[in-house]
Amino acid sequence: MSRKIYNKLIRDKIPEIIKSKGKVPKVSVLTEEKYRKALKEKMGEEAKELLEAKTNNDILNELADIQELIKAIAKNHRITIKAVENKRKKKKRERGSFKKKIFLKYVD
Repeated sequence: MSRKIYNKLIRDKIPEIIKSKGKVPKVSVLTEEKYRKALKEKMGEEAKELLEAKTNNDILNELADIQELIKAIAKNHRITIKAVENKRKKKKRERGSFKKKIFLKYVD
C-alpha cells in the first residue's frame, strides 16, 4: 500500500469518504492556533485552484469552497457573515466594485 501525504485541513466528512473507499486516513484535531493558520492556508490553496479552473463548473466548485472557508474563518474570529456583508457594501460605496473592469498599470 502506498502512502500519500496531504498535511492539510479537510472538510469534516472526508475521513468517512476515504474509509468508504477501503483506505485508512490518519487524521488529528488541530489546536485553535493551528486551525486559524490552516484555514488561511486552505484559502490560499482554494484561490490557487480558482486561478487554475477552466470550466464554469470548476469555477463554481472553487467558489463554493471559498465561501465555506469565508464562513469558517469569520466564525472562528467571532465575525458574523452579516458583518462581512456590511463591510463589503461599505467598501463598495467608498471604493466601488469591479464592474468597470479597470486594470491599473502604474501611477506616476
